[in-house]
Amino acid sequence: MSDSNKTDFTNPSTFILLGIPGLEAAHVWISIPFCAIYVIAILGNFIILFIVKTEPSLHEPMYYFLCMLAITDLVLSTSTLPKTLSIYWFNSREIDFSACLSQLYFIHCFLVMESGIFVAMAFDRYVAICHPLRHSTLLTNPMVTKIGLAVVFRGSILILPYSFLARQWPYCKTNIIPHTHCEHIAVVKLACADTRVSSYYGLFVVFGVRGLDMIFIAVSYTQILKAIFSLPTKEARLKALGTCSSHLCAILAFYIPGLFSTLTHRYDHNVPLHFHVLIANVYILVPPMLNPIIYGVRTKQIRGRLFQLFTHKGT
Repeated sequence: MSDSNKTDFTNPSTFILLGIPGLEAAHVWISIPFCAIYVIAILGNFIILFIVKTEPSLHEPMYYFLCMLAITDLVLSTSTLPKTLSIYWFNSREIDFSACLSQLYFIHCFLVMESGIFVAMAFDRYVAICHPLRHSTLLTNPMVTKIGLAVVFRGSILILPYSFLARQWPYCKTNIIPHTHCEHIAVVKLACADTRVSSYYGLFVVFGVRGLDMIFIAVSYTQILKAIFSLPTKEARLKALGTCSSHLCAILAFYIPGLFSTLTHRYDHNVPLHFHVLIANVYILVPPMLNPIIYGVRTKQIRGRLFQLFTHKGT
């Protein structure tokens, strides 16, 4: 049955991003912390990459994984923030259909990659603390390269169906996306077909992939904490806890907002739309800002190298 109030968007040329629905009047003010977060994320992650590259003593598996995390954070924040800020500052709401699907792919692909990198870092800490004599033989440079390639391959392949399915759906409702970026569920909701395949596959990625990552990390840190508390001296226990605390802080900052955003967006329809959008932005923007701060402050080697850089410049 045709409906004269609907327009055929089966192959829309553009989508319209609304930003944060209901808070349009505050967009300029919201852009200030968003811009600050982006600048800190860019500077912080580039500093991490520069320090690890220029300091030979940091050419170890843990810091290689940290560099992978920094690159992932740079891509993740850059895939969303420039367009979001253009909405806030210039009211530039249009995004090409292909560009929208590309943004959708990059966002979710690098979120899965980041989850995989946290698993790799947890494994590195597990071996370093629970089996220190085997660390140098297990986590060699070729092994670190293989782990990095596996993380990239997994993220790239798993998210391909997101874009492929979204391109196949007919869009006959509207081309307006009530979001700051092309988030998967926000795009799928615009389709006028049975999109349960996309919905179920999205749940599989959240619970079957990142959920397993969280279980693996939890098991690793359970073993790590057992090993730490069995150390003979208080000083050794505190040193080992200090090494792991930065990883735990970064992991919690990544997974907690992500789970909250996913579950409320799918199941809690009483939460205001603008709150959904804000949480989704926090999930994507805050970890790239926090990770270099957490590792820069909590990791003695990086903190020392950063202090040397500034003191040499000062002298």
